[in-house]
Amino acid sequence: MSIAEKFVNMEYGPAPEDSKEVAAWLGRHGHRFQHFIGGGWQAPAAGEYFDTLDPSNAEKLASVAQGAVADIDAAVKAARAASSGWRALTPHARALYLYTIARLVQKHSRLLAVLETMDNGKPIRESRDIDIPLVARHFYHHAGWVQLLEQEFPEYVACGVVGQIIPWNFPLLMLAWKIAPALATGNTVVLKPAEFTPLTALAFAEICQEAGLPAGVVNIVTGDGSTGEALVKHPDVDKIAFTGSTEVGRAIRAATATSHKRLSLELGGKSPFIVFEDADLDSTVEGLVDGIWFNQGQVCCAGSRLLMQESIAEALLAKIQDRMSTLRIGAPLDKAIDIGAIVARVQLDRIRKLVDQGVADGATCWQPQVTLPARGFYYPPTLLSNVHPTSIVAQQEIFGPVLAAMTFRTPAEAVELANNTVYGLAACVWSESVNVALHVAAQLKAGVVWVNCTNLFDASCGFGGYRESGYGREGGREGLLEYMEPAWFKNAPLLPAVKTPAPLEPESEEDSSTPGIDTPAIDRTVKLYIGGKQARPDSGYSMEVRAADGRLLGEAPLGNRKDIRNAVEAARKAVAWAKATAHNRAQVLYYSAENLSQRRDEIAHRLAAVVGEKQAAAEVDLSIERIFSYAAWADKFDGAVHNPPFRNVAIAMNEAIGTVGVICPREAPLLGFLSLVMPVLAVGNTVIAVPSEAYPLITGDLYQLFDTSDLPGGALNIVTGYTSQLLKTLAEHDDIDALWCFGDEASAAAAKAMSVGNLKQVWTNEGRAIDWFNPRLAEGRWFLEHATQVKNIWVPYGE
Repeated sequence: MSIAEKFVNMEYGPAPEDSKEVAAWLGRHGHRFQHFIGGGWQAPAAGEYFDTLDPSNAEKLASVAQGAVADIDAAVKAARAASSGWRALTPHARALYLYTIARLVQKHSRLLAVLETMDNGKPIRESRDIDIPLVARHFYHHAGWVQLLEQEFPEYVACGVVGQIIPWNFPLLMLAWKIAPALATGNTVVLKPAEFTPLTALAFAEICQEAGLPAGVVNIVTGDGSTGEALVKHPDVDKIAFTGSTEVGRAIRAATATSHKRLSLELGGKSPFIVFEDADLDSTVEGLVDGIWFNQGQVCCAGSRLLMQESIAEALLAKIQDRMSTLRIGAPLDKAIDIGAIVARVQLDRIRKLVDQGVADGATCWQPQVTLPARGFYYPPTLLSNVHPTSIVAQQEIFGPVLAAMTFRTPAEAVELANNTVYGLAACVWSESVNVALHVAAQLKAGVVWVNCTNLFDASCGFGGYRESGYGREGGREGLLEYMEPAWFKNAPLLPAVKTPAPLEPESEEDSSTPGIDTPAIDRTVKLYIGGKQARPDSGYSMEVRAADGRLLGEAPLGNRKDIRNAVEAARKAVAWAKATAHNRAQVLYYSAENLSQRRDEIAHRLAAVVGEKQAAAEVDLSIERIFSYAAWADKFDGAVHNPPFRNVAIAMNEAIGTVGVICPREAPLLGFLSLVMPVLAVGNTVIAVPSEAYPLITGDLYQLFDTSDLPGGALNIVTGYTSQLLKTLAEHDDIDALWCFGDEASAAAAKAMSVGNLKQVWTNEGRAIDWFNPRLAEGRWFLEHATQVKNIWVPYGE
């Protein structure tokens, strides 16, 4: 073709990136890599290696050590040995290490970008211009945080040894997302990279050596899923941070339930890409290209569900097909390529299978006429239209370059369709009306919402999901908190184990006396409190409540599964509380404190029969203060506005989680109840609370209190009974979004183990004693942070 013809056609010719530096680097290692443990290279204990391939041509790049239990154990021991010395460094010294790493990432940026593309299959333009710069950004950003930790988090300490497991779609970037905040907060790390893409993590190990990072601070053990399992189950790991599939996330949650490991999960997604009729369609299409065909669609937050307003659906689909026809697919080292290779054959086969199933479900499949390379793992950009909302391609994560399109009529329908999955990682909203965009964004169950933009990330802005997309955040202030905990809590003593009574035939209301004990007349029989009304238990049974000296004080209803079901339904319907302004919530709580103060003496008198006069008086007085405290917080626990290095602001909103189950502590029946329920209510959640099994009669005082304080019916529901039985029902209930359990160690483990079904957020005291009478420990931000989840809404500005 002549120069004149090329000028007219404006076609892209090949522009291959030179891979000789990577070839030389691989050659220096003999195309074989060991584990990086204790600051040096260590052969695998079992002597086994596996091959990592270049997805663009299916050729072998190198052999990599297969980690075994012994390798994980050696790495954890190295991390533990380095832990005290790393924490003992001055903040400035630790910051300098992170700063040095950032500089070295920039120094070796081209090598890292080419290596990432060869190992992963993503286009070199993405590795070079997006991934590696963001890696450096995370280390720079967190180097700054090290200097500020003592000022911003004065009573927090590092978790200790952190196990981290990362996926194959952004290998080095996910490493940076996890290692940078972990090191910044004083932890040491054992990281397992993905089996398909281990090479940039091993290159990072060399950067750690070049930076002079103390031995054992970062350890990298390669291997398959069994290696990750060994890391998760290691008894000397204090925290697990995992990014990957929801199925594996469930398994990790179950495996760590009986331990005291902290856990953060960033899991799958099925993100909606919502387009309103007033959107700029040309800009929308370009955003959609980044939303679903970036990294071959192998992105957990990919905008894989296109929701179009009916009036513009036909025009938008035509524009999308035109744009798809211009996408270039081929060898990812070619700088003129838009879509590279799928990471492995097993993933390619999964994509094909799901697309075939979507077509069988009734979807119409459209693909541009493209010629795929003869070697390697490639799949063309794919548009599935006429997709039913319940189709497998609308519900399951495909993790490939496949877009499922459907329509909506109204903003309300768009929100309903967008939230109609088990996931909640990210979403996009496209509209020229900022009013519409922000109104919809606030209603989406997603941890990140991009308005008129997509797939923007920064170290200053938290990233993470709602529901089965996991919990915890990476990046920002909230990301740091994932790697720290209050210093006092880390070493708090364990509560004594509680022997759970489980009679086969509970006492009925008609037969509540116990022969041989001289008992006075029963004081009262309370009821459950559901939907703002007193309710008899479904079981028809009650449980005796006795004073410290054995006297019968009264009876409390024995709640069961049906009572919990009714309470959850009432909580879900209590939309008035969730939609109330923070100011109005504060007024209700202030009023509650007022009403409690008026009944101080009578409540203290009844409570004294169980806990003694001194504790009873202290509980009531501190309860009044605690309600006032959370009334004050209700309209002050604000989010933030981040200023990432783009023409965007990111609005970080503290949002209510939804419906929260609360298992209250035995040891402080009134104060413990209000110390947990008040922060949950203050930020707009609805609650199903199980009061202290030692004195459930407190329910009678509580529902009288809230009945007279204008709390909407269903905002707070109280179900009494045997904690172990009600805990199981709460943990397994799919319409409960979070569970707080403050009891003995067995209860904490049970709460985590039994709630894996919908991966609800679980917060426990890990069986540790909390001094509910000390406001420094028992109220404030620590509780509010667990009662909320952060949503980052990205809004562009400028022309």
